[in-house]
Amino acid sequence: MSEPRHSVGAAIIPHLIRWRGSKREYSSPTASLRKADEHLIRPQSYAPPKALDRSVKLTVRQVSGWPIYTVAPKPGPIHRRALYVHGGAWVKEISPFHWRLIAELASSTGTEFTVPIYPLVPSGTAGTVVPIIADLAEALIEDVGASQVVLLGDSAGGALILSAAMLLRDRQRPAPRDIVLIAPVVDLTFTDPLIYEIEPSDPWLNVPGPAAIAQRWRGDLSIQDPLVSPVNAPLSGLGRITLFSGTRDITHADALTMARKAEAEHHPFDLHQHADMIHVYPLLPIREGAHARKLIKNVLVNTPK
Repeated sequence: MSEPRHSVGAAIIPHLIRWRGSKREYSSPTASLRKADEHLIRPQSYAPPKALDRSVKLTVRQVSGWPIYTVAPKPGPIHRRALYVHGGAWVKEISPFHWRLIAELASSTGTEFTVPIYPLVPSGTAGTVVPIIADLAEALIEDVGASQVVLLGDSAGGALILSAAMLLRDRQRPAPRDIVLIAPVVDLTFTDPLIYEIEPSDPWLNVPGPAAIAQRWRGDLSIQDPLVSPVNAPLSGLGRITLFSGTRDITHADALTMARKAEAEHHPFDLHQHADMIHVYPLLPIREGAHARKLIKNVLVNTPK
């Protein structure tokens, strides 16, 4: 479905992103990989903003050497559980935008979120990270039942969460009732011609940088392996999928591929595409982002009939 025309805020943000030089960072393999190497020397903070303490309760534990945060509504009962995997082109830590989204969803829907801080490139690879994400999802399902679990992820995290759901299916474990994907990257070959038609109008992303990082992220696996590119595995045995995508985002090509795939496989799938919106727009403090967040809340609180 399509949404109304964009707001003033949505018109301004692309210019701010270009001014910050975000698109240049992804303009070449050298630029992107150099940035990833800089993060090894000066690691980014993954700490949640202090302001979140007003609306949610934060705790943290270690699993396989990873910090695993729990974000619970405060006050109020917990009605369901969710697992959120953040994006960042496999080289960037979770951001305040991610934390604010998670806190808003948790406090307004009575959902307790599990948020893994997974290792990034070059330390992390699909073959080592996805199985642990699947383990976390499996633990939630065993704890409260599959009908009370939702998996969410944005951008690179969308690929991670979808691959983890497929791995759960292959382990013959119950499927979470819903999967929510925000601008996911599901085909890491970056060969869809539509990507290159969108690229000039995308103010944030270029192909060369993410494509080079993806080659490191795949590790010893083929780029076609579903742990790397989940578009290459069937959707059967997964929960209902809801996907948010903007048309000024190179990952929109993957969104349309997923929609066609779901239709061909007769899998329950809701595509929310918004004209002129940029990458991961539901995370942004704009009217269109707020509307998308409302739809995500509806997914969290409504059990499919």
